[in-house]
Amino acid sequence: MTEIWTLGRMLAWATPFLQKHGSESPRLDAELLLCATTGLRRLDLYIDHERPLQPDELERFRALIRRRARAEPVAYILGHKSFHGVELQVGPAVLVPRPETESLVDRALQFLATEAAPSGMVVDVGTGSGAVALALAAALRARGDARPIGATDISAAALDVARANATQLGLDAALTFAEAPLLGPFAAPSSLAGVYSNPPYIRRDRLAGLPLTVRGYEPRLALDGGEDGLDVLRPLARAALVALQPGGQFAAELGDREQGREMVQLLQGAGAVDARCDPIGPGPTAIVSARRAV
Repeated sequence: MTEIWTLGRMLAWATPFLQKHGSESPRLDAELLLCATTGLRRLDLYIDHERPLQPDELERFRALIRRRARAEPVAYILGHKSFHGVELQVGPAVLVPRPETESLVDRALQFLATEAAPSGMVVDVGTGSGAVALALAAALRARGDARPIGATDISAAALDVARANATQLGLDAALTFAEAPLLGPFAAPSSLAGVYSNPPYIRRDRLAGLPLTVRGYEPRLALDGGEDGLDVLRPLARAALVALQPGGQFAAELGDREQGREMVQLLQGAGAVDARCDPIGPGPTAIVSARRAV
């Protein structure tokens, strides 16, 4: 007699299997992969938990579970990730967008809504999948702000992903992409309203200690911040304070409070105002921000 594997039974098998192989969210991972296999919603997995899987579905699901058991990120397996209200294509050329980076988008949107914010372009440096730039574009246009948005990256492969995401979201006309370090072609003095970035900030001696799902799959170029993690942030902050209009904002994600203290000192020493470092989430990640003096 052929063994029957229902939705409920597959979840009951896959969850402890993924937990044994190091997943920090085994039930969620199993649910998402089963939804991808069957085309069902997560709720449907429970409403219709006695539904048997077809042989081809069973084979596909087990293949996805094996990939996850080797620590491949779920977002890479699925090929997409939600971020701040937009759905993004992702793959090995780009970092998986993380919830804490949504705080960077929130910081930008809050500032750009104030009367103190200059008009004009904002730039996302190290755009990767386009997460920050596209989330900003979508939110700004939803509130009637059609300011131009620039996005730079030194990875041509990452920019291919970002451009595809912009097209998929219908935002390609709103953004200008550039393959360049730091601000690239957007570095003209006193020209920008905001500069935002989630740059590489992992200290080089800590790369080997990252979870396998990160160090084994995500691009090192987007992780390695040099000896102290600030190889990109230091020159970016200096370039931003030149390119910003008076009153314009610079904000960037970084890895810990120590990096934040050093960046606040650098920004203050360069004449910035309102320089601060704020923790985001339960971990060490933080956002450093400042404005160019008026």
